[in-house]
Amino acid sequence: MSISGESLTGPHVVLIPSAGMGHLTPFCRLAASLSDLCQVTMVSLLPTVSSAESRHYSDIFSSYPRIHPLQFELPPFNSSAYPNADPFFLHFERINQSASELISHVLTKASEPVSALVIDITLSTSIVPLAKRFGIPCYILFTASAAMLSFCAYFPTYYDSNPGSIGDVQIPGLRTVPAETIPLALHNPKHVFSQLFIRNGRELVKADGLLVNTFKTFEKDSLVAMRDGHVKPGFPPVIAVGPLLPVNIPTNSGVPQVFPWLDKQPEKSVVYVSFGSRTAMSKEQIRELGLGLEASRCRFVWVVKTAVVDTHDNTELEEVLGEGFLERVKDRGVVVKGWVEQEELLRHKSVGGFISHCGWNSVTEAALHGVKVLAWPRGGDQRINAGVVARSGLGVWVEKWSWEGEEGLVGAAEIAERVKEMMADERLTATAQKLGEQAQMAMAPSGTGTGTGTGTGTSHQGLVDLVRKLKGGE
Repeated sequence: MSISGESLTGPHVVLIPSAGMGHLTPFCRLAASLSDLCQVTMVSLLPTVSSAESRHYSDIFSSYPRIHPLQFELPPFNSSAYPNADPFFLHFERINQSASELISHVLTKASEPVSALVIDITLSTSIVPLAKRFGIPCYILFTASAAMLSFCAYFPTYYDSNPGSIGDVQIPGLRTVPAETIPLALHNPKHVFSQLFIRNGRELVKADGLLVNTFKTFEKDSLVAMRDGHVKPGFPPVIAVGPLLPVNIPTNSGVPQVFPWLDKQPEKSVVYVSFGSRTAMSKEQIRELGLGLEASRCRFVWVVKTAVVDTHDNTELEEVLGEGFLERVKDRGVVVKGWVEQEELLRHKSVGGFISHCGWNSVTEAALHGVKVLAWPRGGDQRINAGVVARSGLGVWVEKWSWEGEEGLVGAAEIAERVKEMMADERLTATAQKLGEQAQMAMAPSGTGTGTGTGTGTSHQGLVDLVRKLKGGE
């Protein structure tokens, strides 16, 4: 649907994602939404870190011919300066070091003059100054929560006053982020992620606007605090554009046995268990989780992951879960290691709860389909996101459960008890369903009001207003 029936001759928006499915997925969804409103090019940065990213690029370009693909081969990168670093963090750095060549490639190879860039937050420090130099409007798609954006925006100010000593962080106009909730890497100022995070946080204020995959009723406090300049004076417009709707890609739904089994289960009786595309638990914790699911007596679908990068995940299920587990649970659960289409699963009528690491894509997909969440963050921004889940009423968060860098296992008995409580909580069910209705309304094309820079109005209208602004309609 074009804006009021207008043709799609302009503007021309170029999207530049970075690395990891958690970043690529919202970029693809934004590209699909924008392709109904204007001309869109999306840059694929090759090689990718994971095979899942490579497949997703191929799928989005074949399914959405109106999204113009533009490949860029990254130059060789010497990673010896970052021993034992996360491969995705290394890729962020690799892209940043190639930013000049990347932008030159975009400007010379794009099919039409570029009206605006939309870049990943991890690329801000290198690309925002280049965009300014060329006079191109540059927007940042922040792929995590508005709560995390407020933390990212304020953290450099906090760090300047507390160099090398990270404690509780009081975000002006919002709340205190406890030290134990802050991503582990940020406690080490020499960590490659810490250096990148601080540099990008400083660069935020120079962007022309910030697009966030959230909606007003879900994170109104954070959106308003940033809009009103409490978090950072002179902050650019923050545009809520979520929950970004899933792309329509033909799929066989991954592991074949999951959906036929779900079709046979009672409505809202199944717990979906997944910790995202990059989160790997220890074998000991995986076994405790399995025993907890078994003891809960709840039906479940569990996607097990034992390695950060998918191509390294070669361990057999029986070896991970222990002998006899799969046989014992075969009538009540499905356990898989292969890829499962998560959004399709969350909208299935049999799914009533979600044990999640609280990666932001998972949170917004649960919100979109009104599925209640038992939050178990494992690292990164996930404890901050879990706070959003708890405050909004989408789910519950057991804050004492351990995550990266902390000692101790969460025992099977406690897991079983929490799963049973979550599935039996009718109040939580009702709140999650209401949030699902609000999420659907936020992305409905019939929405009214303004979303650009106000923290109010619908997310769909925010996209419409942005495109009109780029067309010179304001």
